[in-house]
Amino acid sequence: MPNDRLRDALMSADLTPDDIAPRLSVDPKTVERWITTDRIPYPRHRHKLAVMLHQTEAYLWPSAVSTSRAAEINESEIIRTYPNRNAIPADVWDHLFKGSQKTIDILVYVGMFLTEKPELPETLRAKAKDGVAVRMLFGACDSSAVIQRSSDEGIGAHTISAKIDHALAYFREVGGTQGIEIRTHGTVLYNSIYRFDDEMIVNPHVYGKMASHAPALHLRRLSAGTLFTTYEDSFNAVWAAAVPHTYWGGGHA
Repeated sequence: MPNDRLRDALMSADLTPDDIAPRLSVDPKTVERWITTDRIPYPRHRHKLAVMLHQTEAYLWPSAVSTSRAAEINESEIIRTYPNRNAIPADVWDHLFKGSQKTIDILVYVGMFLTEKPELPETLRAKAKDGVAVRMLFGACDSSAVIQRSSDEGIGAHTISAKIDHALAYFREVGGTQGIEIRTHGTVLYNSIYRFDDEMIVNPHVYGKMASHAPALHLRRLSAGTLFTTYEDSFNAVWAAAVPHTYWGGGHA
C-alpha cells in the first residue's frame, strides 16, 4: 500500500526522492520504497525527513510510534507549565519575539499585555522586514463570543470589546506593513496562542477568569509529537475564517 501522505508532502515541498536521498545518506530507490510500499524508515531517517517536510512523524507514519511512546513524546513537547500567564518572565517573551526567524502567530481576543511592550511594534516591523511572517488575530468587537466572554468574566458585556479597540489602535502603526497581517475573528476562544517558529505559548481559558490568570504551557515542536501541531492547526482554522482588519479609525472594528 503506498504512503500517500508522504507522497503528497514531497509534492507540496516540490521535492523528489533524488532530492532528499543525499540529505538522508540513502539510495533514491529506498525513498521510492518508502512511498510506493509504505515501508517505514528507520527512526533517524523519519526524524530528518519529517523536519525537512515540516510534518510530524505521527502524520507521515501513523503506525510507526506506539500509543505509549507517542504519549511520552507529546509530554516532552512541554518545556514548562506556568500557574498563570502573568508568571511567564518578561525575558521569555523577549527571547521568543526577538528569536523568531520564520513565523510569529498570535491568537487572542485582546492580548492587552502586548500593548504594555512599547518596543513591540518596532520589533514586529523589523522581523517582517527580515522575512518573518507575522499573523495577528484579535476578537471581533461585536461578535457574540466576545460579548459572552466579557459577561462571563463579570466585567460588563462590552468591556472586552473596548479593550479590543484599544489593542487594535495600539497596533495601528504596523497595519499595512508588508509581512504583517491582522485579522479579527468571532470564534469561541478556548485558548490564546502565541507561536514563534517551533515554540509556542498556549494559554488555556478558564470560565470566569481573565486569560492572564489562567495557566500557560510553553511548548516546543518535536518531529514525532502532535501536541504542538494540534494547536498550530487550531490557529490556522481560526485564521482561515477570520476577516482582514483594514479599518484604523475610532470605534469598533
